[in-house]
Amino acid sequence: MHGGRAPRWLFSRMVALGREVVVALADEFGTQEVLRRLSDPGWFQALGCLLGFDWHSSGLTTTTCGALKEALKVVGPELGLFAAGGKGATSRRTPQEISQWAEREALEPSGLIYASRLAAKVDSAALQDGFQIYHHVMFFDRGQNWCVVQQGMREEDGLARRYHWLSEGLASFVEEPHRGVVGPRAGLVLNLVAREAAPAREAIPELTRRPPDKVAEDLRKLTRLRLPRRHALLLSDINPKRLQGVFTKVYEAQAKDFEQLLGVAGLGAKGLRALALVAEIIYGAPASFRDPARFSYAHGGKDGTPYPVDREAYDRTIQALRRAVQRARLGRREQLSALRRLATAFQEPPSQSPPGGG
Repeated sequence: MHGGRAPRWLFSRMVALGREVVVALADEFGTQEVLRRLSDPGWFQALGCLLGFDWHSSGLTTTTCGALKEALKVVGPELGLFAAGGKGATSRRTPQEISQWAEREALEPSGLIYASRLAAKVDSAALQDGFQIYHHVMFFDRGQNWCVVQQGMREEDGLARRYHWLSEGLASFVEEPHRGVVGPRAGLVLNLVAREAAPAREAIPELTRRPPDKVAEDLRKLTRLRLPRRHALLLSDINPKRLQGVFTKVYEAQAKDFEQLLGVAGLGAKGLRALALVAEIIYGAPASFRDPARFSYAHGGKDGTPYPVDREAYDRTIQALRRAVQRARLGRREQLSALRRLATAFQEPPSQSPPGGG
């Protein structure tokens, strides 16, 4: 975690270059491709480095998203591409910002708001890896396609982890939903959205339909048992008495499945963890402890790593890309075509099988 803010001279250039990159991509490939790129952790990291941020800085995520959000305020209505959310308190205004864009563009916001809230709930409660979510941005287009980029921080060492979501190809919000998770090792993880945690996702809603006092009593018994080390760690800060009110809320909700249960207000990480542990003891439905988590410079980096940002080169890049997009819109696509040829020139050639090989 790096403190401070991006210098104004750098952030204004990040907005300008980010705008030209997004316009070029949207003009060439459409808004869905922009969302696909942003949901790719490697491409997003490379974009942040292109814009001048250090590869190891958590500020790359927040400042890159902030620059793109500023850029889309100007060109978003023209492209049909929008951004909502941000860091800290701004992240909690995501539903309102989605609604504001939706009203302006005559879109139905409910599906986007639901996706935003559930993505945040999954990464703060259903995936417990020790990183507290503090940044959440949703990018979306007029076709209701969306991607989410959110980040969590581990307080004790100031390290950050980033979570990427994409609507395209999303079969379930609660089973392997991420396009990618990147960051440092997490140690002990409770992963209720892992594929192998399906038994727990089935058992937990069933458990919440039991009387709350029965669930609380089962949890009290569980805290007195001599459990394997991983369970001892997960139980260390669970208080059955305090959680009884949460159990009452989920009992009253009568959620039909795990996804609906996640949407219950007041059910957070500790309550869900307690339910997962009780479900394992009562129903023999284990959760998963698998961690789902699995760079390049053009203009330098904010802190001078690997070298200071070259402002003149940065401004030339903005102008060159802007001219290429403007000419392409007039039918003169030679500069964008040259960029495409340049990209293919650095791709690895396809591997050739030896003669007679299988």
